[in-house]
Amino acid sequence: MSPRVQPMQNPDEGVDVCALADIEDPGSKGFVIEQGDWPLHGFLVRKNDEVFAYLNVCPHAGRMLNWGPDRFLTKDRSLIMCAAHGANFEISTGLCVAGPCEGDALTKIETSVENGRVVVFVARGDQKGLP
Repeated sequence: MSPRVQPMQNPDEGVDVCALADIEDPGSKGFVIEQGDWPLHGFLVRKNDEVFAYLNVCPHAGRMLNWGPDRFLTKDRSLIMCAAHGANFEISTGLCVAGPCEGDALTKIETSVENGRVVVFVARGDQKGLP
């Protein structure tokens, strides 16, 4: 089950999701931000010292992507993979490179690593469709 983090008091300050050390390299981790009636389901992917965050929604059918808790990557951990239809997405861009939504992209969430902690900013960036 994805960790639930505190609601946003001030979205511009970001939400502390987890420690960087909590994510394998390469690896992924789901999270839920409690926010009003509709919690925000997202996930993080670590590749080397970079962390990328996306909404946990496939652009093809609107389903959650993961196979199980924190399982968002292909077997070789080189791509993000949708459990429903097998669409493959680039880790760094969220662009679908294979599958039924090829050319579409995941909705990116801005992130940063601060003092060894991963922080997401759900009120910034090109995050169409975020509450």
